Amino acid sequence: MKKISIVTPTFNEEENIERLCHEIKHEIEKLNYNYEHIVIDNCSTDKTIDKLREIASKDKNVKVIINSRNYGHIKSPFYGMLQSSGDACILMVADFQEPMDLIPKYITKWESGSKIVLGEKIASDENNFMFTLRKLFYYFLNKISETKLSTNTTGTGLFDKEVINRLKKINDPYPYFRGLISEIGFKIETIKFHQPLRKFGITKNNFFTLYDLAMLGIVKHSRMPLRFMTLLGFIASFGCLLVAMVYLILKLIFWNSFTLGSAPTLIGIFAISSIQIMLLGLLGEYIGIILLHQRNMPLVIEKERINF
Repeated sequence: MKKISIVTPTFNEEENIERLCHEIKHEIEKLNYNYEHIVIDNCSTDKTIDKLREIASKDKNVKVIINSRNYGHIKSPFYGMLQSSGDACILMVADFQEPMDLIPKYITKWESGSKIVLGEKIASDENNFMFTLRKLFYYFLNKISETKLSTNTTGTGLFDKEVINRLKKINDPYPYFRGLISEIGFKIETIKFHQPLRKFGITKNNFFTLYDLAMLGIVKHSRMPLRFMTLLGFIASFGCLLVAMVYLILKLIFWNSFTLGSAPTLIGIFAISSIQIMLLGLLGEYIGIILLHQRNMPLVIEKERINF
């Protein structure tokens, strides 16, 4: 009998975790598969870990990894998937914003031969501004990316064991998962769904986590910003030279009546300085990724394992 691995990353999900494990078990038991449910917890500060220990003591199919600290929303889910042992691995979030009926739909697609099946949001009950902003970002990212990326996907979905084995060979300490699965070459199928609002708990996404994810996607999958910096440098240099020549000619022609003043100089200095700061920040993002790779740190360090 084939085995399905379900991987769920958690952080402070005490209001969701019991219901989540129960509903996943209910969905899988309706199907003819063995299963394991791996919950990887980012060192929660509420009662999530206590509840996970209790659940795992009653259900040996529930396997728990507790990280030594909070490793964030990028590294922890990826590490959890690499620990799966099933013929296919399904990544499901803990906030119920991906409906449970996606599980049998993923498996049906997989059984028909698909190696990667992703959930694609066609609509969402979240803030309309955020939903539109995400769509625009993925459109922009696809335009500048060297690899075509899946749009409007949350990263959750089903991944065949062959895909997981391929991912295990990639030594990336800070992976942009949505881009990574596009780069390894497997055909990606999608299942459309309507994303509901989180019912319990507080979302862990904020401006900084979303900015981190956006910048990671850009620097991991496009050299266009670096080339833009070079091009902008040429254009700015030529523009400054042109303006300087115009001022010089006007000063020579109208020596007594033409005054330069300090305003153009100050405006020019502030404008060029702002552009330099922005471009240095962008360059720093690329250097930061290089540093992460050079340090060769593990994705996460485990504190405890249960039922493995």
